[in-house]
Amino acid sequence: MSQTWTRVAGGVVTTVVATIVGLAAVGGFTQNPSTVDPSHPPNVTGANSFALILAVAVILGFVAYAAIEYAQTRGLDSISRQFDTRTIVLMPLAIAFNIILGQAVGTVLKVPIYLDSIGTILVGALAGPIPGALTGLLSNLIWSYVVPPPLNSPTAGAFAIVAAIIGLLAGVYGRIGWFRPRPNTPTRSLVIGGGLAIGLILVMALLAYLGYTRIMGDTSLLPSGDNQLFLVLGWVAIGLVIATIVGLIVLLVARRDLTAAYVVVMGVMTGLIAAAVSAPISANVYGGVTGAGTDFLVLAFRQAGSDIQAATLGQGFISDPIDKVTTFFVVYIILGAMAVRTKARFPQGEYLMEHPADAGSNP
Repeated sequence: MSQTWTRVAGGVVTTVVATIVGLAAVGGFTQNPSTVDPSHPPNVTGANSFALILAVAVILGFVAYAAIEYAQTRGLDSISRQFDTRTIVLMPLAIAFNIILGQAVGTVLKVPIYLDSIGTILVGALAGPIPGALTGLLSNLIWSYVVPPPLNSPTAGAFAIVAAIIGLLAGVYGRIGWFRPRPNTPTRSLVIGGGLAIGLILVMALLAYLGYTRIMGDTSLLPSGDNQLFLVLGWVAIGLVIATIVGLIVLLVARRDLTAAYVVVMGVMTGLIAAAVSAPISANVYGGVTGAGTDFLVLAFRQAGSDIQAATLGQGFISDPIDKVTTFFVVYIILGAMAVRTKARFPQGEYLMEHPADAGSNP
């Protein structure tokens, strides 16, 4: 275990140092944040440079991790185990799903969700932290610099590091068993875990509603736009959010599955971390304007007197946990629908299985 943490520490330190050096060499990307206007065009030039620096830094961090492992073991087993044939096939499908659904939500919905990391989290849960991080990183880079309109997003590339962190966390959650089902949980554990989960959901819903209506008033939350495919996918996104709330309650009440509470905790934790990392990018590269529905929450905080840094962080703390709880719930449902034999063949399949000891006992 100490060797693993040495590799992780080496990779993280290398990534951070490479990012700092790159930013110092290029200079600043700060866009004038004196006003935040959702119709203002994004700072694409700064975003491109920033995305390149982060991508290079992540690659160097990965190389450092691999070099340390090779020096320790004369092999790269911890990496190669995570990239079997099934993982390599799943990754491009996951990237395509991220881009299509993420662009649809950003195009037709003006609500504080993204739904652009379902594929990333699925790969992380099934295969491990490194494939999950790579899927997230590639999704955002391809989304910005490879795919053509109307699926292209000029702002996604700058947030590639955030997507990589989400995939990394999903892989860690999968490895420690947080995705495995826990049906028939004893009443005491179920009440405590379920109460925590439902309480977090209610708090997130209230914060999102208050933040949105402060600036938008009675404006409809329903999808709108000219692209019929995106409209359909927008309705799908709305349905996923509603289904998440209903589904979590059903899991808790009908199946007595305590993993519903784990899903909420995973989503909230990942959302808060993602918000903390993405807020400085949004503020300094884009001046708080990324062209997403979350721009209106930034504007609400600005009108309330917050500076641009506080406004983007506040927006993230409202929108990211909601988005990630929904996303983790969708992934948990997908995992539950997969055949046991298929799931078991992935690198982390053994950590996703229900334990016989869970039936009628504490998890």
